[in-house]
Amino acid sequence: MELPPNKPRAIITGASSGIGKATALAFAGAGIDLCLISRSQDKLIDVAHEVKEYGVQVKVFCADLSEVSTVRRKVQSIVQEWGGIDILVNNAGIAYTNLLRETPLTDWEKVLNLNLTSVFECVMGVLPTMRTQGKGTIVNVASIAAQTPFPEWGTYAISKSALVTFSQCLAMEERGNGIRVTTISPGAVNSPLWDTDTVKVELNRSAMVKPETVAQAILQAVLLPQEAVIEQLTITPSIGAL
Repeated sequence: MELPPNKPRAIITGASSGIGKATALAFAGAGIDLCLISRSQDKLIDVAHEVKEYGVQVKVFCADLSEVSTVRRKVQSIVQEWGGIDILVNNAGIAYTNLLRETPLTDWEKVLNLNLTSVFECVMGVLPTMRTQGKGTIVNVASIAAQTPFPEWGTYAISKSALVTFSQCLAMEERGNGIRVTTISPGAVNSPLWDTDTVKVELNRSAMVKPETVAQAILQAVLLPQEAVIEQLTITPSIGAL
């Protein structure tokens, strides 16, 4: 189904919880039609029900973005079905803690595949259409760990640091084609990532940034007039790094 050409269309990855879900709701409130991508079909459907209350069009697409060889083709099919794409928010990712010397190669590859390579493939899936349109906004969710690595967060920090560099290179290459690239680097965010079995650390979650706060920053970045861009934005808890 092709949506009205004057209504913004956005793809959000990792949309079933945390920053992704909050961004979906913020975008819906601004009248942006959505395609929500995540591994959890049930959670995606729940988010879609909430989004529809804002009167926007919403699609859900269940996919494991760590299977990087299939990502570009899936994103291209979404864009083709819609007849275009205006916004891509690369939010899907994995948090991971372990000493570098104790990190198995399989874990290293999993983190890099999801936090970096899947983003590359998502971008390549939308880039030809955005270039043809002469406009588009890509938001990549990184982390303050990219600039300030923490003990046992090495693999994660490396993946996010590479993502920041990728975003900078992409921005330089594509700004002449009307494509804006924004990197959002949050500090600790109170999201379900802290409950996963790949994170073995306890922090004060009540002091963390809320996902809704990060979502509002993402929304403001994409709603800027076309002649302006927020290239990099860091959002941390008011008390600093936890």
